[in-house]
Amino acid sequence: MKRKSFGRDRGLTLRMLFTSGLLGVLYIAFAFALIEFAGVGIVGMLVIVGGMSLVQYFTSDKLALLASGAKVVSEQQAPELHAMVERLCAMADLPKPKVAVIDTDIPNAFATGRNPNHSAVAVTTGLWNRLEPREVEGVLAHELSHIANRDVLIMTLASFFAMLAGILTRYAIFFGGGGDRDRNGPPIWLIVFLVSLATYALSYVLIRTISRYREYAADRGAALVTGAPEHLMSALQKISSGIASIPQRDLREVETMNAFFIVPTNLKSSFGELFLTHPPLEKRLAALARISQEMGRPV
Repeated sequence: MKRKSFGRDRGLTLRMLFTSGLLGVLYIAFAFALIEFAGVGIVGMLVIVGGMSLVQYFTSDKLALLASGAKVVSEQQAPELHAMVERLCAMADLPKPKVAVIDTDIPNAFATGRNPNHSAVAVTTGLWNRLEPREVEGVLAHELSHIANRDVLIMTLASFFAMLAGILTRYAIFFGGGGDRDRNGPPIWLIVFLVSLATYALSYVLIRTISRYREYAADRGAALVTGAPEHLMSALQKISSGIASIPQRDLREVETMNAFFIVPTNLKSSFGELFLTHPPLEKRLAALARISQEMGRPV
């Protein structure tokens, strides 16, 4: 099975393109506003944020593994896990990533890396112990879909100007108070602050919308590569119920990894779906059920 078998959903692709277009328009408007009102220091700020993004991009796999406490394991240390990853990579026409294990009872998994040749996939011992082998394969196929779709690159690019807006907002708060561009108008720092704040808020929502679409795409890729969407559906349900049984103290220790995990540890948001990085479980299951019906599989 070749990589094209990760498949494309036209409606999902159009929604991702539309959201990305809105984000692009927002960033263009932000750039024009900075040039118009701030002028000095923008090139330096872009260099700083660009440098931060490059560091994030080139070290994403190492940073994510370090932050999660994941340990890269050899084939001798985890032969079954390696065999699963190798088989799925062969089916998806992907190079084999590094394989890592996180020693925690919290059931979860994630993938990271700037491209298929520099990537890693990690699973927790809690996930390995709770799920059946075919369910683990569904989870691994989801993570490999993220790698095939270059989602780390996509989200890094999407976050570039949001990082700049966040820095400028803080800069205006702590170092604002400079002179007016026009004595009859508002101070420049206030204009930059308001524009940066609006850009950050809107991009925050749009980036999370793109992130949710990437999760739907990875679910679809997993379903098509394994040919058995029902296994991923079962895995998602077991992971969610397993997370619900974990003490909040333990969940808080890994909350910085929620954007990476296949199922975030904060399953609900007081603000609704708008600020979530992942779609609600019921919507993911419904989407997988539709794919299963298209494939003539049991739901």
